[in-house]
Amino acid sequence: QVQLVESGGGLVQPGGSLRLSCAASGSIFSINAMGWYRQAPGKQRELVAAITSGGSTNYADSVKGRFTISRDNAKNTVYLQMNSLKPEDTAVYYCKTSGVKLAHSVRLFDYWGQGTQVTVSS
Repeated sequence: QVQLVESGGGLVQPGGSLRLSCAASGSIFSINAMGWYRQAPGKQRELVAAITSGGSTNYADSVKGRFTISRDNAKNTVYLQMNSLKPEDTAVYYCKTSGVKLAHSVRLFDYWGQGTQVTVSS
């Protein structure tokens, strides 16, 4: 099995910064894509940013220029640097790994983290 452990959420004032981390552990052979999604109260879960194993990135329009996604393939860890945070960034942020190949398996799996709360408020 695979476990995703997220960290770095919290309360921050508008204009502030936070860095989220998500470490995947288990019998992992490779991970295709890693990403961050968020869900605000009363809204659907939405993609924030994603990054492939080759380093290609994709961002939601609302966070372009403010958020940066990166990953450490050796550590199976993905990061989300969030700058110039706004109250509308308040949400539970979820880590997702896609196309995970496990050792001794030919199938690919997707996994979600438990989520970490980010609150932007003065």
